[in-house]
Amino acid sequence: MIIGAQLDLGADLESLKLQVASLGLEGYSIASRRVQRSVLAATKFDVEVDESRQPSRTIGEIRAIISGSKTTEHVKNHAIRVFELLAESEARVHGTTPEKVHFHEVGAVDSIIDIVGAMIGFELLGVRRFFCSPVRLGNGWVDTQHGRLPIPAPATAELLRGIPVYAGDGEGEFVTPTGASIVASLCEGFGPMPTMRVARVGYGAGSRNPEGFPNALRMILGDIEETDVRESTGGTRSQVESELATPGQADETIVVIETNIDDMNPQLYGFVMEHAFALGALDVYMTPVQMKKNRPAVLLTVLSKPETLNSVIEMLLRETTTLGVRYHEAKRRVLERAIETVETRYGPVRIKVARDGARTLHFQPEYEDCARLALASQTPFSEVHAAATSVYRQRLES
Repeated sequence: MIIGAQLDLGADLESLKLQVASLGLEGYSIASRRVQRSVLAATKFDVEVDESRQPSRTIGEIRAIISGSKTTEHVKNHAIRVFELLAESEARVHGTTPEKVHFHEVGAVDSIIDIVGAMIGFELLGVRRFFCSPVRLGNGWVDTQHGRLPIPAPATAELLRGIPVYAGDGEGEFVTPTGASIVASLCEGFGPMPTMRVARVGYGAGSRNPEGFPNALRMILGDIEETDVRESTGGTRSQVESELATPGQADETIVVIETNIDDMNPQLYGFVMEHAFALGALDVYMTPVQMKKNRPAVLLTVLSKPETLNSVIEMLLRETTTLGVRYHEAKRRVLERAIETVETRYGPVRIKVARDGARTLHFQPEYEDCARLALASQTPFSEVHAAATSVYRQRLES
C-alpha cells in the first residue's frame, strides 16, 4: 500500500524496478495497476512470487542482501534499520536475540521488496521528513506462521510502542509488522496535519475491498515551513504527512553535536556515521585533532534537526567510547532542493536541483545512478554523467 501510494504520487515504476533488481533476488515479478476502492481510485502495487523459493532468513542474511545491492546508501541505511526494528521486536516477543530471529513472512522476497521498495520510492519522490496520523490497528485475529494471533500481532504491538493507535470499526488487520516497522523507523510525529502547501495526493490500494469504506492508504506530499511546524506543535515534533523541500533561501535552526574521541576502534566510525544518518542526521563528518598528552584523536561532528537531538546523543553515548558530548544550536541558510529524473540513452538518472525561487542555480546528476548505469552499459562514468547533464540542461533551456 505504501509503494502503491508512492506510485500514485508520481514515483517512477521502472526506476523502482531497476533498483530492486540490484538486490539479486529471484522468483518474483513486479506490476502496478489502477483499481477502485469504494469511491476512490487508487494504485495497487503487486509482487508475485514463487512460493517454493521463499526461505526464512536471519537479520544478518537480509542485511547482506541489502548491503550488496546497487541502491543508494540512504536507501540501504533506512531499509536495514526497518529490518533491525523488526528483528528487535520479534526477539522481545520470543525471548531471544535479534541475530537469532528467523524471519518467515517478512524474510520472504515480497517483504524484502516491499521494505526496500518503499525506501526507494520515498527517495525517488525527494521526501525528507515523514509524519503520520494516529495508526488504525483493526480488530480480531490474524493467521501467521506462528499460528492464530490477536490483532495487533505481538510484533506489531512491540513496534508501535509510544505511537498513538486506535482499533477502529470492522474486523481484520489494518497494520502489519512490515507497515508498523516502516512507520516506527521513519515518522517523526503523529497527529493532525498543520498548515502546509499540498503538492500531490496519492492513494495506495490494499488487497481487500470491503464495503463501507475505501481500503487505501493516503499520502499527502507537500511543503511546510519550519516555523509552522513549531507553532502548531508547541515546539515539539510536527504532524504533517511529508515534506519535499526547504523553501528557497530559508533560515532554519539546526543542532551541532560534537565529541572528541581518542580510544575507539577506527572500524566503528563508519557504523556510527551510518547509524546517525539512519536516525535523521543532516550531515556527519570527522576531523583529525590533537588532544591532551599529545594523543591523535577524532572530532566527530553531527548536524541534526532539533527534534532528533536526543536520539542522536543517545546513540553516540551508546555506540562510541565517549564520556560526553557537546551540542549547540546554529542557524543555516539553504536553497530550495528537489529531485527530478531524466531519461538518458543509458537509463533514468535522478538530478539533484538547487533553486532560489523560480531560478535554478545549479544541478548535479546523482552519483549512484550514473555509477550503476556506467557499470551496466560498460560505459565510462564521465560519459553517463555528461549525458544526464546534457538532457537536464536541455530541459532547462526549453
